[in-house]
Amino acid sequence: MPQKKATLIGLLAVLLWSAIVGLIKSVSEGFGPTGGAALIYSCSSVLLLFTLGWPRLRNFPLSYLIFGSILFVCYELCLSLSLGYSHNGRQAIEVGMVNYLWPAMTIVLTVLVNRQKTSLLIIPGVILAIAGICMVLGGEQGFSFHEISQNIMQNPLSYGLAFSGAIIWAIYCVVTKKIANGNNGITLFFILTSCVLWIKFFLSPQPDFILSVRPVVCLALATISMGFGYAAWNTGILYGNVTVLATASYFIPIISAVLAAIMLSSDLTLSFWQGAAIVSLGSLICWWSTRAVKPATVVNSVSE
Repeated sequence: MPQKKATLIGLLAVLLWSAIVGLIKSVSEGFGPTGGAALIYSCSSVLLLFTLGWPRLRNFPLSYLIFGSILFVCYELCLSLSLGYSHNGRQAIEVGMVNYLWPAMTIVLTVLVNRQKTSLLIIPGVILAIAGICMVLGGEQGFSFHEISQNIMQNPLSYGLAFSGAIIWAIYCVVTKKIANGNNGITLFFILTSCVLWIKFFLSPQPDFILSVRPVVCLALATISMGFGYAAWNTGILYGNVTVLATASYFIPIISAVLAAIMLSSDLTLSFWQGAAIVSLGSLICWWSTRAVKPATVVNSVSE
């Protein structure tokens, strides 16, 4: 496959993943936080079976099967439920932005665990990423500790899940790269995630499904975004320009906020957009601090 075509396909994955925040929230409004997430991951599992096929588990290291499955399922639960339990569209976008702390955290963990060579640029990069999240959570006041704490206390569950998810995904990226031996268990992991969500759905009280056009359409779009997103990313990584894809992936927070604001009809303040831009800038600086490393080292860790 020509490199330019493969790169464009990889960039499509960035766009598809950027739509996940708005789509998950929209689906949860019709099917509930748990039911909506269970439907999304079930449908995405079917799509992944057709696009990537069933993995040859006998070739997988046992440690990858165990730890990869646990970390992936925990992250996807944190991501989907943090968005589903958000009170409104604006809060869902903020929760999604907290989740996007994972790129900077991944770089930091890579440096600490793998002794990745880096420059001092990583320090201002991490500070900027955290400062950007604080501006996002500060609302119209921008960087205000009082407003940040008040905002978080309105829904500590969603914000807590999003922050936990960012940490878990960073750990997943670093750990699985060391133990996967080039294997891709994404199809299995999606199936496991859907199973856990359905168990939670049937074991706890759930709101009734509201069958209407919007949540059904969003369910179809979320399935496509997740299923085709992973397939497109794999193509881009294998045959495209890895450096271009790495750089583009760090702008997902901004693209995601734009798409979510449109889908959820949310008005976002200037301080929010400034914070989102700072989050992306901080993550990009963290990545740039490791530019002496082969780009694939960082890119292979990127996801929704």
